[in-house]
Amino acid sequence: MNVTPEFESATYAKVTRRLMPFLFICYVLAYVDRVNVSFAKLEMQQDLGFSDAVYGLGAGIFFIGYFLFEVPANMILQKIGARFWLGPIIAVWGFVSAAQMFVTGELSFYVIRFVLGVVECGFFPGVILYLTFWYTRKHRARMVALFMTAVPLAGLIASPISGWIMNAMTEFWHLRAWQWLFLLEGIPSVITGLLTLYFLTDNPRKAKWLTAEERDLLERRLQEEEELKKQEGEHRHRLVDAFKSGRVWLLCVVYFGMTMGNYGLGFWLPQNVKDRMAGNPWQIGLILTIPWALAAIAMVLYGHHSDKTGERRWHVAVALVVSAAALALSSVDAIPAVVAIAALSLAVMGIMCAFGTFWALPTGILSGSAAAAGIAWINSVGNLGGYAGPHAVGAIRDATGSTTAAMLALAGACLMSGLLVLLAGKPRRS
Repeated sequence: MNVTPEFESATYAKVTRRLMPFLFICYVLAYVDRVNVSFAKLEMQQDLGFSDAVYGLGAGIFFIGYFLFEVPANMILQKIGARFWLGPIIAVWGFVSAAQMFVTGELSFYVIRFVLGVVECGFFPGVILYLTFWYTRKHRARMVALFMTAVPLAGLIASPISGWIMNAMTEFWHLRAWQWLFLLEGIPSVITGLLTLYFLTDNPRKAKWLTAEERDLLERRLQEEEELKKQEGEHRHRLVDAFKSGRVWLLCVVYFGMTMGNYGLGFWLPQNVKDRMAGNPWQIGLILTIPWALAAIAMVLYGHHSDKTGERRWHVAVALVVSAAALALSSVDAIPAVVAIAALSLAVMGIMCAFGTFWALPTGILSGSAAAAGIAWINSVGNLGGYAGPHAVGAIRDATGSTTAAMLALAGACLMSGLLVLLAGKPRRS
């Protein structure tokens, strides 16, 4: 049938209105439950006698569990569908996140953080794969950017809320404020996981909320993209193809450096602000709305520009180099607190812009089983940087008594990734 541009645009807009807000909310909850330990640290570390190195190891060990089980999790999603896989994952991680309130020492801290990583490992790569069931690469960078704005908006929303809980709930009903933080921020994930079972649709063919013409259009566009990949010589379909691709392994290294910078900074942001500008958790939470709000705006604009130009590598590279420079500036002890907060804000913006654009690279060269495995493998190996970053910052702080060297290490990781992504090969224009 003949399809007008207006009909096609309206169809994709309909899909976006249906899927993206819900996926967005899920990722907000995922990120909050993953990093709210950074606010809990302000009280929990003293209550339990943790050193900075212990906290950094516990925060980062989440990603070891993530690494070990992520590829099988994505393969399961491809077999059984998003609805019956993502929903239970979300509900269970809510329970495990809330269980952090029962931490009593180093061992229990490590075990629960590890289990949280195991439970959550299927969500993010699963959603990235899920988007390939609906959108062609023409739309994908913008959709991933929209999805990933959940990260800065999670910081924007959760920072003042977490700060308020930490400030107001101390010794309420004989629980410490950090225990209330884990409990109150875990419950919404449990509820949302149950709603997912009724809300998500696995693919266009099963979408009863689309007309037959709309379903046919979406499936035809996806099939055309598969044919285009074959013509370009970039088609990778089999599971083994993901692990044989040199570009996939290079993207693993790039993502490692990005993630090291992201979580090395994110798990320590409240502490960095406290070190620079003394204040209670509520005040710290308000200050942290600044970098997250700016990053949310920047991600959308940056992803839109990448889609409009069809260019990916330089967008990722420039964002990471800017973030590296900002992290280096923030490490200087002599600069005023306001300048340090501005530098940290720019660093967060750069990292978030890079993340929003990065995932258009692997989804543009892989398909089928290779896409499921390749996306998960890049995210899995790369997310080991989420272990290395927080652990390195904690160990360096214990050894030196400051964050200067730690921020420089994170800057070096971002700079490395920014330079290496340019070796990923010239991308095809969408």
